[in-house]
Amino acid sequence: MDSERLLLIVEDDEAFARTLARSFERRGYRVLHADGMAAMDALLALHTPQYAVVDLKLKGEATGLACVRALHAHSATTRIVVLTGFASIATAVEAVKLGASQYLAKPSNTDDIEAAFGQQEGNPEVALTNRSSSIKTLEWERIHQVLAESDFNISEAARRLGMHRRTLSRKLDKQRV
Repeated sequence: MDSERLLLIVEDDEAFARTLARSFERRGYRVLHADGMAAMDALLALHTPQYAVVDLKLKGEATGLACVRALHAHSATTRIVVLTGFASIATAVEAVKLGASQYLAKPSNTDDIEAAFGQQEGNPEVALTNRSSSIKTLEWERIHQVLAESDFNISEAARRLGMHRRTLSRKLDKQRV
């Protein structure tokens, strides 16, 4: 029943998701939208998308990395692109380890995302940058590393980081790197 070009967009920003969906529909994709982990799980019970675009920072307790892990567990052949405005080395590495095909920093357009779906291998010609990390970036990377190590359990991650659970939740809600 699923078409050959079924795309799942996991994005909590309704306006951005709607724009992205329209753009992909014009390119011949059938698009499903989920605003978080629960909605994504409900869609995965009925569909197996060939492509997925996952926002790294979602509202609620589940991060985009948890969605990537669930998508990859559902179908290892799904081409997953993580799209984020909070790009960091740690989250890029974790996303790829968990099953993402590519990791793109916002702003990225439909052309960039579709090109990322088609990339099977890395590009050794990518320019290297000499950007030093800020304290906020290092903190953000450490938080995501501990989240991944604790299977995205907020309470356990907070304990390992030595902070209160609500403090960690607030950091995840408002952290902009």
